This record gives sequence, C-alpha cells and structure tokens, in this order.
Amino acid sequence: MQQWGMPTRSSKARSRKRQGTPHDFTVVARRVVEQAIDEHLDGTPLENPDQGKNPHAVALGKLGGPKGGKARAEKLTAEQRIKIARNAAQLRWRVREK
Repeated sequence: MQQWGMPTRSSKARSRKRQGTPHDFTVVARRVVEQAIDEHLDGTPLENPDQGKNPHAVALGKLGGPKGGKARAEKLTAEQRIKIARNAAQLRWRVREK
C-alpha cells in the first residue's frame, strides 16, 4: 500500500513473467508489416481503434490535448505554482516507512 500521493500503476502490479501479447522480434516485425499494408497478413482488415467513438469528440480531443498543460500553466499565478511545487517536493522527499 502506497502512503504518498501518487496513484498506483497498473503496469507495476504485474508479476515478473510477462503477460499479454508476446513482444519478441518476429511478433513486432509482423505488426509493423501489418500496419504498413493496413491489413493482417491473411488479408483481413485491421481493427479500427476509433470504432464506436464519436468522431467529433475524437477530433476535439486531438485539438485540445496537446494544449492542456501549457494552457493550465499560463493560467496559474506565481503563488499557485509555488504551492504546487512545494507540495510536489515534500511528497518526493518525504521519508516513507516500510
């Protein structure tokens, strides 16, 4: 159980043994070729990751996503930035008991 303010990462919960799809050279090479030709090697089309999503929402997310952090930083006052930095430093350097 983590006692400090960072969220738990799902990737850290995995055991040492790799789970899910294998990532050896041949599997990665096959995926690269399939993405280049835009279909599986057996001729079936690739799955569309945006299938079932609202295309307008996807477009808005692509427009606003890259701006988010910079726009938030510009809106913060100097006092707010100092408070956020101080809190982050305290969490980073706090001694945790095991």
